[in-house]
Amino acid sequence: MKKKTTPSVVRLIRLFRLLVQIVSGILQSIVYPYCSHSTQQRQMKNWAAGMLKALNIKIHHTGNIPNQGHPRALLVANHVSWLDICVVLAVCPAQFVAKSEISSWPIIGFLCRRVDTLFIKRAKRRDTARINQEISAALTAGKYVCIFPEGGISDGTQTLHFHASLLQSAINAEALVYPVAIRYLDADGNICRDAAYTDISLVTSLRQILRQPHIEAVLNCNAPIHSAEKNRRELARLSEEAINQNLSQSAYHSESEKPSYLPNA
Repeated sequence: MKKKTTPSVVRLIRLFRLLVQIVSGILQSIVYPYCSHSTQQRQMKNWAAGMLKALNIKIHHTGNIPNQGHPRALLVANHVSWLDICVVLAVCPAQFVAKSEISSWPIIGFLCRRVDTLFIKRAKRRDTARINQEISAALTAGKYVCIFPEGGISDGTQTLHFHASLLQSAINAEALVYPVAIRYLDADGNICRDAAYTDISLVTSLRQILRQPHIEAVLNCNAPIHSAEKNRRELARLSEEAINQNLSQSAYHSESEKPSYLPNA
């Protein structure tokens, strides 16, 4: 049976709304560093929700979202798409860790720099210690930080091996670790493979998403894991198990412990 797709005129309308939202984000980012923390969180949440609305992506979230009672929270999520960042921000505004190359990207790099994204140099193994210190400082200051500890982006049907390197920051800051499971469903309730950002360009990914009549982003925030008396590998394993249980899928396992590459886009 032929898959349902969105009419061309609807795609153009969505694309226009998306561009308007991006311009709005650029304008807001100019004043963003000078706003209070609560105002910054509200700006991020509203902007991300607007991005998803423009693409006709609805969010359904469940579970234990961090609150002011747990000021030190490290979110650990599986990585399926560039949409993941908007989905997390729309539910629980947080800082992200990204590869340093993104800092120089047009528009995206500017936005990331303005919202205090933490950049890691993936080619330098020793840079992990520096970024762990920066994450710990952010957590200690009461900010939420989100990392994607897989070695890349999955297709939504299976998680990749969770690398433990950046989970040391939670131990250093005595923070709670929140495993966050993300999945995307199409109009028929099946895994939406067109939402996955694997081995394609951003333009191609956007075209695939615009073709979808409707996408539902499902986010489940699991019960927090206390980092006390645990090492980083235990935290990685427990987070991976919790997320895979939510997604009802198996994990891909690797014998090597590589640095955490976060996120690709």
